[in-house]
Amino acid sequence: MAFQIILNLIIAFVWMLLNNEWSTMQFTVGYLIGIGCIGLLRRFWPHDFYMKRVWAIFKLLILFMKELLLSSIAVMLQIVKPRLAIRPGIFAFRTELKSDWEITVLSCLICLTPGTLTLDVSSDNQTLYIHAIDIHDAELLAVQIKDTFEKAIMEVTRT
Repeated sequence: MAFQIILNLIIAFVWMLLNNEWSTMQFTVGYLIGIGCIGLLRRFWPHDFYMKRVWAIFKLLILFMKELLLSSIAVMLQIVKPRLAIRPGIFAFRTELKSDWEITVLSCLICLTPGTLTLDVSSDNQTLYIHAIDIHDAELLAVQIKDTFEKAIMEVTRT
């Protein structure tokens, strides 16, 4: 993967050299041409095309922004109600993530989303204990976390 990135940078600089113009715009065009060339030849590389991982990171960031916005709105609506109708609670979330880095990212994403907080991680790194401001169905909340954050993290780390 690092070889593909270096090759892409070389293609961008060769493009700038051929055009005899050293500008950000020419570098960007050369970089995009490099992405296209490496993408066309990806079946000859032993590793996956590195832009897959970049795209997965971008999707994870967009997913986090969406969840941040939706949960912020939900918490604000709970705050402005004259009477609180919440059921706070703690539930155990069993994760399929293996590495410490993956579990840390998941914990941080949960903590940064309003209304939820990761309290603890079990000693075997397979269970996260999460506090939520409003739990009507812990199973549904666990499925939502698994289908959003956990799935996106696995796309980033395991492609």
